Amino acid sequence: MTPLPDSSTTPQGQVLPMETLSALLDPRTVAVIGASGDASRIGGRPIDYMTQLGYQGRILPVNPKHKVVQGLEAYQSIGALPETPDVAIIAVPASAAAQAVEELGARGTKAAIMFSAGFAEMGDDGAAAQEAILASAHRHGMRLLGPNCLGLFNARTGFYGTFTTSLERGSPVPGPIGIASQSGAYGMHLFGLARDHGLGLSCVVTTGNEADLNIGHMIGWMAQDPGTEVIAAYAEGIRDAESFLAALELARRNRKPVVMMKVGRSAVGSAAARSHTASIAGDDAVTDAVLAEYGVVRARTTEEMLDIARLATRRVYPAGNSLGVLTISGGAGVLISDAAEAIGLPMPEMPQAAQDELRAALPFCAPQNPVDCTAQALNDFSLIGRFAKSLVEDGGYGSILAFFTHAGGAASVAPKLREQMRGVREAHPDRLFVLSVLADPPLVEQFEADGFTVFEDPSRAVAAIHAMGRFGDAFAAPPREAPPAGGAVALPASTPSEAEAKRILAEAGIEAAPERACADAEAAVAAAEAIGFPVVMKILSPDILHKSEIGGVLLNVADAAAVREGFSLLMERAAKAAPQARIEGALVAKQLSGGVECILGVHRDPVFGPVAMFGLGGIFVEILKDVSFRRCPFGEAEAERMILSIKGAPLLQGARGRPPADIPALARMLSRLSLFAHQAGPRLSGIDLNPVFAMPAGQGAFAADAVIDIAENDA
Repeated sequence: MTPLPDSSTTPQGQVLPMETLSALLDPRTVAVIGASGDASRIGGRPIDYMTQLGYQGRILPVNPKHKVVQGLEAYQSIGALPETPDVAIIAVPASAAAQAVEELGARGTKAAIMFSAGFAEMGDDGAAAQEAILASAHRHGMRLLGPNCLGLFNARTGFYGTFTTSLERGSPVPGPIGIASQSGAYGMHLFGLARDHGLGLSCVVTTGNEADLNIGHMIGWMAQDPGTEVIAAYAEGIRDAESFLAALELARRNRKPVVMMKVGRSAVGSAAARSHTASIAGDDAVTDAVLAEYGVVRARTTEEMLDIARLATRRVYPAGNSLGVLTISGGAGVLISDAAEAIGLPMPEMPQAAQDELRAALPFCAPQNPVDCTAQALNDFSLIGRFAKSLVEDGGYGSILAFFTHAGGAASVAPKLREQMRGVREAHPDRLFVLSVLADPPLVEQFEADGFTVFEDPSRAVAAIHAMGRFGDAFAAPPREAPPAGGAVALPASTPSEAEAKRILAEAGIEAAPERACADAEAAVAAAEAIGFPVVMKILSPDILHKSEIGGVLLNVADAAAVREGFSLLMERAAKAAPQARIEGALVAKQLSGGVECILGVHRDPVFGPVAMFGLGGIFVEILKDVSFRRCPFGEAEAERMILSIKGAPLLQGARGRPPADIPALARMLSRLSLFAHQAGPRLSGIDLNPVFAMPAGQGAFAADAVIDIAENDA
């Protein structure tokens, strides 16, 4: 196996080096604190599993009441141990756990797995006790997994530091898939399903309360582990974004696909009421965007997660993926096409010349894609090889899905079918080949040995194939560009007015439409005449963020008389709708026309920090939520990719005869906004630029409205 890069540094931060966690995941000696002679008890199961399943290291049971535990010499205390264990399993009540950690640390033990519950999951008192234990461990340089965790196992070495009952139904099949899970029960549920479906595992780690080691650390270890090729992760929340993202980046660099189930919805709380961006990001769209940025495929179901992990073990990840389908059933071809279209997996037609050649070989075939070779192929098996070869060589598809249903599992068909398909696959090892057949397990094993992954359900196969292409695109992507340099940002003490917000953003290079703040009607008239009619007039107040909701925006103000009347009307509406608001006058701005309305914003995510949003204005953002997200900061090239990723991007590119918008100027504004948000720090709660007018190419992009929301405290 090719060695992995000898580096754990990523652009996001540090991944723990493998040796830091080797005592935890690959120990030579293990002490069991609270060891039990009863193999069905929590303190007895790890000893039973390790002795039964071939652990070659030394097991040191600690039990003050017994000299022998499950046939092994036991020791009355940690101090009585004959040697310092690499790792200790702590299976004592919470009341005794602190002393155990302190004594183990004093002995020089490098890591501990804490089964003990009754800590942060129980409230403030438990959280305080957990912090005290963590401080004790760190004082001695010891790392903790848990507390309140189900432990881990390393299938290659036979180390079973877990009390899961799932091992009673059978041991894991050693293999290349690693599982990291915050939930102990669900992590072992995934193990049980993987074992039942014959999926080979390298290790399973459950992290529990994550007082110290977290799911990011475990993914990082697997990203460096030569025996782990595919990583499956289950998370309910991310405690440490830096270690998590660093691990994902290292996995991407090392071509280790990560498939993840991230459950739960993030709540943005009161910020959603103040920020348009926050309300759109109020579900887990930010999590989706962050995972996609690192090439992580987010599984919707357990079944899909295991399907993707299984296919990923083929280690064929076609960048720019496209699907070619060979079928003996027209109906199945339609079903597969529908499934591919629904998830965005391209199925381009075969070249016309190739279609003509296939029709010449079989006049009543359907050679477009899906390529239906009909049941006639069962009379002439050479057609299968010929059609499959044409899909690969003429069609150029990155992935091939062949549907043979129960015919592929028939004893009279399978040997000849295997011969034809195997020849094509062996000639093209860079392509992904998947079969959909109904066959008995021994025959499925033969197909799998030939290099095909077998799915009964072709729709599930399509979802897994699509995931392989997403992995391939991530692995082929260049490193994330460095954002432009920027200095410190000085935020005001509280949320500024629109005019002040625009002034602050202008210092960061974010342009607004020409405008003036006016304290009275005559100043507004002078401003309008200087700017040029028509103008827009808006109430100017740091306490009224959403002006349109109170009628605080007037469009098409065409002359001086309309300006005076508009100023009076704005003051009336503000006094009626927000009598306590501070009113600074009115903002008079040039009314822009001919551009495409967009929205740019920033929302401070509680996990990932400032996240930028881009979308088109109006119905696209309000109803369709056709938006994209990226963590801040990022450069102009990434900003342009973000802009062009939305479904409405053709409207910016000149669809239906419209002039193309100034996308480079829009990307420049978005990148500068991301840098401003990153530099501003935690007091910046959010930013809304809505609308931003993307003018025709070469004419720039301008913010027509701006809100900078300042948090009331630094939390």
